[in-house]
Amino acid sequence: MHQVRTYNAISTKGLERLSPDCFEVGSDLSQPDAILLRSHKLSTSDIPESVSAIARAGAGVNNIPLDHCTGKGIVVFNTPGANANAVKELVAAGMLLASRDIVGGMNFISSLDPQLGAEEMAPLLEASKKQFAGAELQGKTLGVLGLGAIGSLIARLGLDLGMEVVGYDPAISIEAAWRLPSSVKKMDNMQALFSRSDYVSLHIPVLDSTRGLINADTLGHFKPGACLLNFAREQIVDTASVVDALNKGQLRKYVTDFPAPALVGRRDTLLMPHIGASTQEAEENCAVMAADQIKAFLDHGNIKNSVNFPAIELEPNSNTRLAITNENAPGALSHILNVLSDAKVNVVDLLNKSRGDIAYNLIDVNASPTSDLLGQLRALPGVINVRLLSGACA
Repeated sequence: MHQVRTYNAISTKGLERLSPDCFEVGSDLSQPDAILLRSHKLSTSDIPESVSAIARAGAGVNNIPLDHCTGKGIVVFNTPGANANAVKELVAAGMLLASRDIVGGMNFISSLDPQLGAEEMAPLLEASKKQFAGAELQGKTLGVLGLGAIGSLIARLGLDLGMEVVGYDPAISIEAAWRLPSSVKKMDNMQALFSRSDYVSLHIPVLDSTRGLINADTLGHFKPGACLLNFAREQIVDTASVVDALNKGQLRKYVTDFPAPALVGRRDTLLMPHIGASTQEAEENCAVMAADQIKAFLDHGNIKNSVNFPAIELEPNSNTRLAITNENAPGALSHILNVLSDAKVNVVDLLNKSRGDIAYNLIDVNASPTSDLLGQLRALPGVINVRLLSGACA
């Protein structure tokens, strides 16, 4: 029986993937095998020694102490793409709200005296509507920075709205490239994208190289009067630089899901309270993906969508499997196999993958190792953890 500790309210559609015959799920388990959460800020003290996996029902993992987990051999999962459509639809709303003063018009209506007669309201509306005029998206240029699961959807959205779409992503994967419509024009660099875009939508992760990426220097390359949309991460944008660009007219509008005090109350900003993934469907999709990843890992040691471990999947070829994490150093796997060989344990199948300083091994064997043999494996230099798996719970 596996134990999974939860933080936050996890969608029941996700929790249903963890059969009660095989999984005990709860918020008060003291020695869980895995943790499933959404936005809870996890501290190192929240992670017992029993934990081997943490799954976040969402894309970002800045609420998880990643370096600590990697050092302990704890696999950290996220759910890329599960909330992509929810974010896409909010970006669509953001572009429409930025192109026409819909918010101003609605606020104007709300300010009217409800006792006003219909014969008085009609001419008032006709006389006032010109102040809320805007422009159409069709024919404008949309620049998409980051062409992953969400960015590729935004690019297709722009094309569907009749926009010219340009994109830039220096680290685009083969899978993402296949998703991208051929009519999206690939830019050679960010500056080229900024200089020709009427709307720039950000869809990149927070890395050392992207923190504060939108700053005074990069904003200087923007087309005058452009609109910037940030539904990716707050840390990508330097707020003071955006305020300065708005004051100078370099930016016409800033639309973001990450409000800051310096932006509140400005007519040239549209601020949303971090609701990009706040749909029932997105929460369900994220929870289902996260639960499935935990189940595959606890049952078979397979890893998909980890942010700190390599992707690996091995079909079971015996009833007994070892999942071993070790430092990615020469000879480490040989030492493990030598210990098994000396104990007369035959390897039926094996898969070894590495990522950075971490190596991960799935080893199917013909007999269940003794506790002494497991102790020998754990004592090997560079071995971080050893898990004995006996397949999926019946």
